Amino acid sequence: MDPRTPVIIGVGQLTDTTTPPDTARSPRGLMVAAARLAAADAGIAAAALAALDSITVIRLFSDTVPSMRSPFGAMANAPWSVARQLGATPRDLVYPPQGGDTPQTMLSRACTRIAAGESELALVVGAEALRTELAARRAGLALDWHEDAPAPPEELGGASRLFTPAEEAHGMRSAICMYALFEQAIRAARGETAEQRRTALGAMYAGFAAVARDNPLATRREGFDAAAITAVSKANPTVGFPYTKLMTANMYVDQAAALLVATTAQADALGVPRERRVYLHASAGAHDPWFVTERAALHRSPAIRGVVAATLAAAGVALDDIAAFDIYSCFPSAVQVACDEIGLAVDDPRGLTVTGGLSFFGGPGNNYVTHAIAEMVQRLRAMPARHGLVTANGGLLTKHAAGLYSALPPRQPFADCDTTALQAEIEALPKRLPAAQASGRGVVESWTVVNGRNGRERGIVLGRLLASGERFIANTPDDAATLARLEGEDALGLPGMLAPGAPANLFTPD
Repeated sequence: MDPRTPVIIGVGQLTDTTTPPDTARSPRGLMVAAARLAAADAGIAAAALAALDSITVIRLFSDTVPSMRSPFGAMANAPWSVARQLGATPRDLVYPPQGGDTPQTMLSRACTRIAAGESELALVVGAEALRTELAARRAGLALDWHEDAPAPPEELGGASRLFTPAEEAHGMRSAICMYALFEQAIRAARGETAEQRRTALGAMYAGFAAVARDNPLATRREGFDAAAITAVSKANPTVGFPYTKLMTANMYVDQAAALLVATTAQADALGVPRERRVYLHASAGAHDPWFVTERAALHRSPAIRGVVAATLAAAGVALDDIAAFDIYSCFPSAVQVACDEIGLAVDDPRGLTVTGGLSFFGGPGNNYVTHAIAEMVQRLRAMPARHGLVTANGGLLTKHAAGLYSALPPRQPFADCDTTALQAEIEALPKRLPAAQASGRGVVESWTVVNGRNGRERGIVLGRLLASGERFIANTPDDAATLARLEGEDALGLPGMLAPGAPANLFTPD
């Protein structure tokens, strides 16, 4: 084997559900602990981490969503802060843009640099301490998570805008809103009634809950059945119709995960046993049209289809040959769209997750897929002749990545798939630009009702103008009767009258 072949030599994960906020670890503390667990998993001393020449920290949620900025301060250079605690002085300090795809894309980057001779020992790590942050705020504690640094990290372009001004004006600046709109579009395309779709959602997510029940690192281990997942209650309210709380990512968690990657030569030098080694055989990434309301079909993802196909083709592996999957699961629509594009049944006996998914294992911001990869590594060590596929999703079903893993040594040098042609094909697809000022008659193509602490708050509609066929974005009247009607009857195809507004259009159902 080429001595520069990249290999995952150690993984570390931790979940804290009990430590009081005054003694719980900060995000930095969690990441350092996960890195040391990864070293122990590789069978090497923690002191060996001083040789790290690359550290990538997955962007924290507090640096991703302005409204979630931590009141306890932030690290000016998170990878530098982690390196300092580990006694390392890496040349490569990376803090990538936001997105649940970044653990996979950053691992692929680390492997690419290793294969090119630019790195010998790299760490990809991330953590969230939102459980502790929330508890500390409620207790009136003043924690100090701030740390200065001598220089900023490499941010690879920094954060990207995910919403159009029109989407923001209509109150759509939230993941729950967008993924609920995808859900209704899926139902419309499948020709299902609301009750049929609810039954399907419960059955699909009960499978995730069952995996979490048996995972000691999961944050929701009750093993919820389909009825409990779909039933609306005080403990399980509707958050964005038709989704209940148990269908959404559980972000208020304290979780951390780390991946330790080395050249094969370095793994040999460190004495890492062969049975601990797992390889990234192939990976790919691409993105769908950037803004949700401009996508021609809300229930489709050419990027997911393309990146998985490219990954499997590069490795010479068929879908039927894969033993384990982790399909990104921030919301049920993300799972359904991915399965449809990949050609995987949601009730496939191999299962759709190795962790329990973001609702039941935990949804630690952008870092969930680091956990998925770590768990996949553990699974594949136990079945060394098989392969596992991990998919990753960033933004609003926007950015997609896939990685194929196995304990089998790869048959060819590692190279992240070139998806330039795929991306060009996606960019050339027709878009549906919403009418700036929508007026006249229209019909509903997808909708949701966004709920808050006091119940229903806002009706959001995507539809088609009857006169021109253009797409429109609108809010509905916010009176209780209208919002209850949207949830209580099948609003797909519901006709109504549009009135242009500043800043939001208004759709009044007949």
